[in-house]
Amino acid sequence: MVKAIRFFFSVLLMMIYSSAFGSEPEYDTINHTQTESLDLKSSIKEQINHHLQDSHDFHLFSDETTGKHYGFPLPVILWDDGLHVFMSSEFHHGETVVQSDEKFYTLNHGKIYKTDAEGTVNYDAEHHHVINEKPLDFSITKNVFMIFFVGLLLFLMLRSTARSYKKRGDLPSGIGRFLEPIIVFVREDIAKPNIGAKHYKKYMSFLLTVFFFIWLVNLFGLTPIGVNITNNIAVTFALAVMTYLITTFTAKKDYWKHIFWMPGVPVPMKVVLAPIELLGTIIKPFSLMIRLYANITAGHIVIMSIIGMMFVFQNWIGSSLSFILALVLGILELLVAALQAYIFTMLSALYFGSAVEEHDHH
Repeated sequence: MVKAIRFFFSVLLMMIYSSAFGSEPEYDTINHTQTESLDLKSSIKEQINHHLQDSHDFHLFSDETTGKHYGFPLPVILWDDGLHVFMSSEFHHGETVVQSDEKFYTLNHGKIYKTDAEGTVNYDAEHHHVINEKPLDFSITKNVFMIFFVGLLLFLMLRSTARSYKKRGDLPSGIGRFLEPIIVFVREDIAKPNIGAKHYKKYMSFLLTVFFFIWLVNLFGLTPIGVNITNNIAVTFALAVMTYLITTFTAKKDYWKHIFWMPGVPVPMKVVLAPIELLGTIIKPFSLMIRLYANITAGHIVIMSIIGMMFVFQNWIGSSLSFILALVLGILELLVAALQAYIFTMLSALYFGSAVEEHDHH
């Protein structure tokens, strides 16, 4: 529903843009038209990159006429020979230099660099990368803010469900009535079949947490505020590392025996297979990280690109087709949000099951 509203406003903007374009006088040169087309495509590409990247503030929209930006700032926390704390609004979206205790900082493409009073930014001549020194950045970016927010929301939801079970027994109330079938689904269709009825309980807290966390942050990523937490590979890396650590530290001796000295295999093959199996324990969580990151990122890029095509076509036929296609893909993304949570949880349970599996060596 939220995605549909977003596309509705997008097509309204397209209509306004088309009307404004139609009122302009015709251009006399092809080069001028091509230049404007390139500027529009560059602007769309910049908007897509802005939508995907993390930032030090919540930027909702900008007024191109007045040059004003609308949103709200977040705290900047730096360590540079001492603690420096200020609000991101002092950067004025990278237009001004911030002074803190005789040190100067500038915001360049979403990253904070040390600079001088004039805001000098030095670039590498070969690769055109900023070579200014960076302080240690512990800022509350919009992704960090949403991680805290979703974590708190998840805690309150599950706590309310647990309390309702204590009060009413097997019939929860409130949010618990919505969460109960999902919790039962994770237990009966993910945890028990992949881990086993004997060991699944000790993994349920992690499986429920990671399922609801990924699902909720994916849904928030479809809202107009554009917070794409699972689009950040550091977040998917952290989730994959937790799965790897839990698998490693709860694994039984049979798990390690089948990795380092596989039973029923000739000794020369055991020596060959041992490093391959050990490498496989690292590849599994790596695939979890890449799968979640790549699917969410690709989905956002495709939808934003199709929305941008509505402005590129500049006619009712092409723009309407782009709108319909974007609407269909937007609805599909709602399914993908839950599907990626399911896949990550199911594969994590599968890895846990292999770690605690009891083998019969007769």
